[in-house]
Amino acid sequence: MRRRTLSVVLLLTGVSCAPALASDDVQVNSVLVKLSEQVEVPARVAGVLAKISVREGDMVAQSAPVAQIEDADAQLEKRRAQIELAGASKQADSDVKVRYAKKSLEVAEAELRRALDSQKRLAQSVSESELDRLRLLAQKSSLEIEQAKLELELARSERDLKENDLQVAEHDINQRRVTAPLAGFVAQVNRHAGEWVQPGQAILRILRLDRLRAEGLVSSQAVATNIKGRKVTLTVELDGRTVAFPGEVVFISPEIDPVNGQVRIWAEIDNSDLQLRPGLHGSMTISGATPMPVRP
Repeated sequence: MRRRTLSVVLLLTGVSCAPALASDDVQVNSVLVKLSEQVEVPARVAGVLAKISVREGDMVAQSAPVAQIEDADAQLEKRRAQIELAGASKQADSDVKVRYAKKSLEVAEAELRRALDSQKRLAQSVSESELDRLRLLAQKSSLEIEQAKLELELARSERDLKENDLQVAEHDINQRRVTAPLAGFVAQVNRHAGEWVQPGQAILRILRLDRLRAEGLVSSQAVATNIKGRKVTLTVELDGRTVAFPGEVVFISPEIDPVNGQVRIWAEIDNSDLQLRPGLHGSMTISGATPMPVRP
């Protein structure tokens, strides 16, 4: 009776304790193939959909354009920012006022020196009021240099502001370009050209198919040691033939079912040739080899 009970427990856990355990492999007799990623691609701004670039059933690359919201206003705003930036850049790059102020100072100082030399050679040749006027002109020219430098700094700050305005305009345009956040299969198109969309409203749904998830239950005793990162082999029946797919364990649930003592695990499976489809059932062997690093 004790041997029969042990056989029933092993059958329920889905883990084989056949000679395979000698190599520390774990056999999961029943796994379900699921999606690893799917995303509802939203509109980021409100507006009218100008076009939808994909159809249901298409495969799209990551960052590929999938839809376009009308951006005429944003394009005009960008053009305005470009014109203003061009003007601000010319002012920021021009130091004419600084050079003119420096020349004015040189002339004013030269006049003051000549007046002082003339007074030294011949007393009363230049009145004190004239000397005061020349000193004032020299001081004024010196202050004009400072003012010209300040205006040049302000012009450069204005240029920086205009560059920021241009970046904001370009960002607004990019917000109206809807791109695929991941490479995958277009499973559903929710909106069509000419419709109004709101921010956050799903335009289409994309499924990632090149990497899938094989999920199953194993005995908590089988995962007493950390098997995260171990290689796995998923086996499924496709068109009457048995096909194997490589992968690795990426998740082990910390929870143990109190009834059957099982834990949930899943492995990421390489499906670059797109043979696997979500919803398939199969079995999986978890290698007893040294754990390999988990891919990010």
